[in-house]
Amino acid sequence: MPLPERASLNRPIRAARTLIIDLPGPDLDVESASLMAEFGFGGVCLFTRNVSTPERTSKLVRDIRDVLGPEILIGIDQEGGAVLRRLDVPLPPAPMGLSAAVLGEGFGNEAEQNAAAHEAGAIAARGLAELGINWNYAPCLDVNIDPANPVIGERSFGADPQVVARLGVAWALGCESAGVLSAVKHFPGHGDTAQDSHLTLPTVDKSRAELEATEWLPFRAAVRAGVGSVMTAHIVYPALDPELPATLSPAVLSGLLRRDWGYDGVVVTDATDMRAIRDRYPNGQAGPLALSAGADAALSCGHGDHAVHREHAEALERALANGSLPEARLREALGRLARAAQQFPGLPRPYPEAQRQLDQQQIDGWARASVTRLGAFSPMNPGQDVLLLVPEGVGVGGPYGEFLSGEALSAALKRSLPHLHTALLGVQDTSQAQFIQAQALLAHFPDAPVMVATTDRWQVPPSLLSLVPVLQLRNTLHLAVWNPYLAVQLPFPALITYGFQASNLEALRHTLISGEIRGRLPF
Repeated sequence: MPLPERASLNRPIRAARTLIIDLPGPDLDVESASLMAEFGFGGVCLFTRNVSTPERTSKLVRDIRDVLGPEILIGIDQEGGAVLRRLDVPLPPAPMGLSAAVLGEGFGNEAEQNAAAHEAGAIAARGLAELGINWNYAPCLDVNIDPANPVIGERSFGADPQVVARLGVAWALGCESAGVLSAVKHFPGHGDTAQDSHLTLPTVDKSRAELEATEWLPFRAAVRAGVGSVMTAHIVYPALDPELPATLSPAVLSGLLRRDWGYDGVVVTDATDMRAIRDRYPNGQAGPLALSAGADAALSCGHGDHAVHREHAEALERALANGSLPEARLREALGRLARAAQQFPGLPRPYPEAQRQLDQQQIDGWARASVTRLGAFSPMNPGQDVLLLVPEGVGVGGPYGEFLSGEALSAALKRSLPHLHTALLGVQDTSQAQFIQAQALLAHFPDAPVMVATTDRWQVPPSLLSLVPVLQLRNTLHLAVWNPYLAVQLPFPALITYGFQASNLEALRHTLISGEIRGRLPF
């Protein structure tokens, strides 16, 4: 595909250079390239739909740079656990799973724990740097205080702000040591809300003293450590600004983060297509407001919708022309973005096979060390019949559509439990037929131990809740293979894995047979 000529950067100033856009597919199409050349965007945010084979994705990254120029930032969410974009490399654990491992039995002192988190961040970065990706929107420094938090959960390092600060900052510095800029998120904290900012605008109504002691502590540690960028939260904090979400608030960005804490790194917004922002500030309003408030870059993520990106770019240009976005503020933002791109130039780095193998061994070890027990647990006998009751799917996947099917879990466990018998439950189905089917399996194996699995990010499915009275009469074990907070919602002993990647499922198989458990609950 012939690409348009590189964006002209000779004009005095380009407001759209502060805009990070997304693309519709795994290749740079002519229409997207033309739009990029027209506005000279500052970078691109890649999603799962953009990541295919290493060769194809590397070419996409090269094509983007050919159009926008070398000094741009190409970002992605490679957090670990369920939030991953590139899947053909060693996959870092969910932050909460990493905490469970390093805080657990026999791991080591704080220095060794921090070293493990540093290495996890470096592992995440190595798979990105190989492709020329130079910005990772990770890790989450949110202190997950609310068990009902629908969007953070195991993406957090836990509920202890000191632990989140220590491990989260080490992770971020590890990422940057491997050549990829880290964006710690979601400033000033998304851990104490039961609402999802993808869908609505949450409020965290806490005093400054409470925020200082909890939510802000990890971010202040990141500022002191010199982490290169911070991503904002679409949340209202009345103690700082009673009206505007942090993403658009001068009091939060220019006041707290810049003036009070002295932060001089890049500030980037979370995606402005999230309904917390889009529903209240449509037609591209968010970009100019965010930059005026103190942000340096705005994420325009509309599933590659060219009209959305054009709307945001033109809104920035209008704001610059009419003076609502001061030129001095824009030049300051562009200077920070340019310095970040120079420090993290996105030159592809080899990822040798020997290093991949070492990284995978490390990840497998963390997965085994992370498995956590609640209540009494006895190992399974591979020679006996074992029952598994598991939802066939999930009501709603994670924020990015990820989920584990019941069939996939059953297949994974059967490798260690060859006499496993599975009943797949409807996600919302509490019908008599479904109940009878499960009852029949239980009756056919009256002495077999029973495992029930929660594979949902959001809730214990009604179909499983309806069976609790029956299961309380049996030897029942709960497998919480995603949301660890669901472990306390069923009246059974539980094993918690903090995720469902291959390393997590292998660790679960190992624990079920060996009884080896070392993880410590991070909340």
